[in-house]
Formats: sequence, C-alpha cells, structure tokens
Amino acid sequence: MKTKMKAGIIGCGNISAIYLENLKKSDTVEVVACADMVQERAAARAAEFAIANAFSVNELLADPEIELVINLTIPGSHAAIDIAALEAGKHVYAEKPLATSLADGKHVLELAKSKNLRVGSAPDTFLGSGIQTAKAAIEAGMIGKPVAATAFMMGGGPEGWHPDPEFFYAPGGGPMLDMGPYYLTALVELMGSIDRVTASVGAQIPTRIIGAGPKAGQQIPVKTPTHLAGTIDFEHGAIATMIMSFDIQGGATLPWIEIYGTAGTLTLPDPNFFNGEVKLRRTGSDEIETLTSMFDCGQNERGLGVNDMAKSILEGRSHRADGALAYHVLEAMYAFQTSSLEGRHVVLESKYEYDTQLKTSELV
Repeated sequence: MKTKMKAGIIGCGNISAIYLENLKKSDTVEVVACADMVQERAAARAAEFAIANAFSVNELLADPEIELVINLTIPGSHAAIDIAALEAGKHVYAEKPLATSLADGKHVLELAKSKNLRVGSAPDTFLGSGIQTAKAAIEAGMIGKPVAATAFMMGGGPEGWHPDPEFFYAPGGGPMLDMGPYYLTALVELMGSIDRVTASVGAQIPTRIIGAGPKAGQQIPVKTPTHLAGTIDFEHGAIATMIMSFDIQGGATLPWIEIYGTAGTLTLPDPNFFNGEVKLRRTGSDEIETLTSMFDCGQNERGLGVNDMAKSILEGRSHRADGALAYHVLEAMYAFQTSSLEGRHVVLESKYEYDTQLKTSELV
C-alpha cells in the first residue's frame, strides 16, 4: 500500500521554511520540488532543505510526479494558484485565507468537486494540543453547555518586523484575513457552525511605516479595515464577542480566547500556535486548574494539516483542515465588513460540520 504522497511547494517566502522543516520529518508527505515567481528564492529553499528540484511555477504544475501542491503564496494569489493546481489534476493545500473573495473561494471548491480532488487550507493550528484539549474538555461536559465566548487579537500590526508587509494593508489583507482564520477556525471547531455576524469596522491609522529590512522607513497606505469588532451567533445558540485589530499600539491584556459554559470557563492559549496551557475554572470555585494536554505537541507544527490531508487521501477518509471549513471561515470574516458597511446582521449561507467519527488521536 502506498504510504507517501509526492508534493511540491509554490511560494518560497517567510512561511515556507517552517513547512519544509516540519515536512522533512513527515512519514506521509515527500516534498520533491519547490517553485517561486522569483527563481532565486526557489533555488535557495531547495538548497537549504535538500529538495531535489527548484522549478518555475509552470514546471511544477506540469510535473506528473507531483500529486499535491502546497500553496504558500501571498493571499491575493491563493485562489489563482489553487485553480491552476486543480486544473493540472493535483490536490492542493493552501495557506490562509482560502481566497480573498467569496466568489473565488466558492470557485475553488466547486472546481475541486468537479475533478474529484481535495482542497485543504490553513490554519491547521486547531489540530494541535491546545485547541484539541479544550475540545475534549467541552465534550466531557467540564464547563456544561457553552453559552458564550470571547476572542481578541489586539496589536500594532506586522510592519515593525515583516520585511514585505504591504499586502497586510491592501484589499484582502488586514487583521481579519491575516489573523482571523486562527480564531474563527478554533471557535468553529469548539462551538460549531456560525449562523450570523454583526459588526463595526474601521481603519484608525491611515498610513504605516515599514520598520525592518531594506524597505525600512517607507510608508504604506492603509486600504483595508484594521480594526474589526463584532458579535458572532453560533447555530447551536452560543454568542461570541470578537475583536481583530492592528490599531492597538500599546498592546492589550485581554485573553486570546475564552469559552464560557453553564458550569465553568475555559481559557485557551494563542490559537496562532499549536500548543499551550488550557485553564479551567469551575462554577462556584476560585481554583484555576491547568488541564493535562491530550498529546505532546510543539509550538509550531505547521504542516500538520498537510499530513492529515495526504494521509486521508491515501486512506480514503475525510480530512480536517479542509476547504469547506476554510470557506465557512472566509464567509464569516467578510460578514464583519458587510455588516458594518450595510448596517445589518449578516446571515451566513454556508454551514460546516466536520466528520465526528475522526478521533483526535488520528491527527498526530
């Protein structure tokens, strides 16, 4: 029985290094090629990680040996590369977000279905020990029925450290499409499908200054919302309050995610990472318990979703970091802006229910 799937990476920027580092240890995925619009980047990554081939994008897509494309390009290119990979007859797993428009995201899913191919999408951090430990606690009834949640990402933006931060402030960027997927994916995993969103959004700081790298000192015009605050109603009745912001220059002390139930409260670690402590405070108690993690997990296991997807294809089962989940999250993210601009509740069209028969132990 085949045990490994041959993959190629398109996009050899910052995030590609951790994927390659982790996938080099994979028992399921073998990266045999990498490609980038800048050929020197592809050649450098191939040399760094002993990858056999540094291709152009078209060469990688044409290679019959490659069954899975891992799309690590910038957000504005995600849908185009996904579509090209699917048209070439290859499964595709992309960095978040799935696309920068709902129409593109829907087209990717419909094309994959028509060709009997798989689509996967980051984030896969929800498969790590942090979120899965919280999920097990909820399923075990430790906090009773979940009734509410909070989710906060409050910071000053990535321009201080990222060498090429312009896309964060272009249409299709901003804190919601950049960081929102981590928080919303975790909330859907823990609390189920989202029903509707009500929100206000704005851009309080009109220009940004690049603080690192060869572009340091250059100004970036802000062309997308950088502060988004709203309320999320879940299909099963729980209500969440969420703020995603690049406008908080002095930092904040709010929790990343908390889940409130009829019998207690769970405090979760940063959903941008795979591990971290989950804390429980039961109703009527002042004691804060640190729950035992379900399994050992590193802080940055990016590629876990790729491994699960490849393994699921080989085994003929569904995968968890899939396109349907990514599209549901994408629709929720855009609902924040639509709600603010149109002054109304936005009811989501998509629903997401994962395969409840898949156990967490099968993910690691």
